Amino acid sequence: MPKTTTSTDHDQDIEAFIASIDPATMRDATHLRAISAARRAVADAETELREAVAAARAAGDSWTAIGVALHTSKQNAYRKFGARHDG
Repeated sequence: MPKTTTSTDHDQDIEAFIASIDPATMRDATHLRAISAARRAVADAETELREAVAAARAAGDSWTAIGVALHTSKQNAYRKFGARHDG
């Protein structure tokens, strides 16, 4: 069975890559680390948003109300969050 890659594996890969860079060929990795941290924050926020939408649906909130909270239409909210997850 193939190994599943996790975001922790990716983070370790990124850190290993940054550590392997010869300082003579590149400035410090401050900006690369900032990019990596921002990418993790976006992924975490997406997960939090999906969980919040799922909780709202489980509590009985309508796609119209969820769309308003997302500043989008109920159709777009459903397309992004409900098409595969709503029962």
